[in-house]
Amino acid sequence: MKKMIRLFVILVGANFLFGQKVEIQTLLKDNISIRALQIYDGKVWYAGTHSKFGFVSIKDSADKKQIKLSAKNLQFRTLAQNDTDFYTINIDIPAYVFRIDKKNLKAQMIYEDEFESAFYDAFIFDDHNRGLAISDPTPTGFLNALIFKKTQKHPTKVILKDDQPFYFEKEAHFAASNSNIAMRGNTVWIASGGTHARIFRFSWNNPKKWSEFKTPFIQGTSSQGIYSIDFFNEKFGVAVGGDYTQQAENSNNIATTNDGGETWQIQASEKNGGYKTCVKFRPKSNGKDLIAVGDQQIEFSEDYGKTWKIISDEKGLYVCEWIDENTLVFAGKNRIIKMNLKL
Repeated sequence: MKKMIRLFVILVGANFLFGQKVEIQTLLKDNISIRALQIYDGKVWYAGTHSKFGFVSIKDSADKKQIKLSAKNLQFRTLAQNDTDFYTINIDIPAYVFRIDKKNLKAQMIYEDEFESAFYDAFIFDDHNRGLAISDPTPTGFLNALIFKKTQKHPTKVILKDDQPFYFEKEAHFAASNSNIAMRGNTVWIASGGTHARIFRFSWNNPKKWSEFKTPFIQGTSSQGIYSIDFFNEKFGVAVGGDYTQQAENSNNIATTNDGGETWQIQASEKNGGYKTCVKFRPKSNGKDLIAVGDQQIEFSEDYGKTWKIISDEKGLYVCEWIDENTLVFAGKNRIIKMNLKL
């Protein structure tokens, strides 16, 4: 009885301390690893291992459908959507780009990339149906990407070179949660990790003109760096990450920018839960509230990323998406869950 009383006090105290109460519901269980999600038509859409693509309803978990995009055992870590279709690309070579029609879920392989460094880490569209998928850099150190224009059904291969930003040796991107690309307005940001943790930036008005900016983020080895970014507007953004081989390490693994990614300020160093793979601004919070998830916990910030509190010890989750300002979905190892967040 004393043990039960002590546990009750801890839980009540934790809810009071965090200023948050959470309710968690499992939407999907399956033999799958999921690192990319999209919300559409009241459903959570996912792509993952074993060539699997599908959805589960947010309101009724019995309403679900799953298909295999290929007879091959492909691993998808990207999922993007525009007005009419979903898109996903597998990691490894060759990389296949699949388009799935939203109306009938008819899937078609529309592009095959056999380039020697093809390993697609992230893929997103903006509100104007402009899409970008980034791969690890070329062996000569230049950006390797696919760009989708507004009315384009097939991608354009882009390998930037000459006066474009040059990747350092063993600098690349992490295929952790499909969120190391961010887009706001006409601006696009991409985060890197490894020997260097930097931000690459370009404008849709001139996609061939790129800038790169250093960060004070943890960096230096292949497992360190920025894993996820999000921008509230074209000036204020956040980056999270760390070291996936030492997930408890929490130094220099969160940073914010107020000038569109040109300079970054470390936040909550040694005062957070450690390694993180995905971060998202809370809708309708004016950039004040953020959620972040890592392999070991879920954290929340109520002060523009300056301080963080663990609100759940759920393990094995890698990616998150807001449904509305009080509801999120998370996915990772063998499951998708829904969280209700109550103040």
